[in-house]
Amino acid sequence: MGLPRKLKNFNLYNDGNSYLGVVAEVTQPKIAAQMEEWRGGGMLGPIKIDMGLQLMEAEFTVGGLVTQMLRQFGIPRVDGVLLRLVGAYQRDDGSAPQSVEMVMRGRYEEIDMGNAKAGEDTEHKAKMPIAYYKLVVDGRVEMEIDMINAIFLVDGIDRYAEIRAAIGL
Repeated sequence: MGLPRKLKNFNLYNDGNSYLGVVAEVTQPKIAAQMEEWRGGGMLGPIKIDMGLQLMEAEFTVGGLVTQMLRQFGIPRVDGVLLRLVGAYQRDDGSAPQSVEMVMRGRYEEIDMGNAKAGEDTEHKAKMPIAYYKLVVDGRVEMEIDMINAIFLVDGIDRYAEIRAAIGL
């Protein structure tokens, strides 16, 4: 049967503190290559040259006031806040749920306190550039990206090992 795995539920942890029942939504980071167009003499047309990765960003929305976020704002380390997103994906064909864990380290660029109106729902949003990212599916590391240490693992293959070696790292 060809049914998709759908996110059935999730939780967000901030430096180990559970946001169960508090987190409303998480925008996961986009993984994108930084590409530069190049057409040299004699080429039929342009190609794109891989120049590394683009900036990764995550955003999340919480209901109500979460002082932990406020207290972390302005942290001096580029990877000073640890977020862990854990989700359960499942097909509706009776198969077991699949555990998906995303570990992200960064620091807040923006905390949007939203609108305040008596008797109305309040949501606060946070935006965070990501310096470290790891995606684990059913206990297996599918991808690990460490921007600072130039580590780029995909399916167990270190795609940046030769570059690091060439520059003496």
